[in-house]
Amino acid sequence: MKRDICEIEHTDEEKVLRVRAEMPSGDEIRGICDIFKILSEPTRLKILMALSLDSLCVCELASLLDVTQSAVSHQLRILRNAGMVDYERDGKMARYYLRDNGVVEFIEQCSKLHSRSEE
Repeated sequence: MKRDICEIEHTDEEKVLRVRAEMPSGDEIRGICDIFKILSEPTRLKILMALSLDSLCVCELASLLDVTQSAVSHQLRILRNAGMVDYERDGKMARYYLRDNGVVEFIEQCSKLHSRSEE
C-alpha cells in the first residue's frame, strides 16, 4: 500500500529555517489571498479574459457577457481598485484595458492545472 506520509519523524531544522526566511510575510500572504478572492468571481474572470483580447467599453462587455451594464461596472470597479484594469476616454466612451498581461498569464496557468487535474 502506497503511503503519502513519512514513516518516521525527522525535521531538517536548517531547511525549515531557510524556507521560513524565504516565505512571504503574513501581509503578503493576505494580499495574495485578496487577489485570489478577486479572481474567484466568474464575471470578473470573463472580463479579464475579454480584455486580454481587446479594449472594450462597459456596453460591449455587458453585451458580450450577457449581463447588465451595472453588473459590469461593479466588477470593473473592483478590478480597477485591484490595479488589474484601467480605462481611457475615447470621445464619449470609456474603454477598459488590462494594465498588465501577468494576470491573464496566471489565469492561463490555472486553466492548465485544471486540465491536468481532470486527466
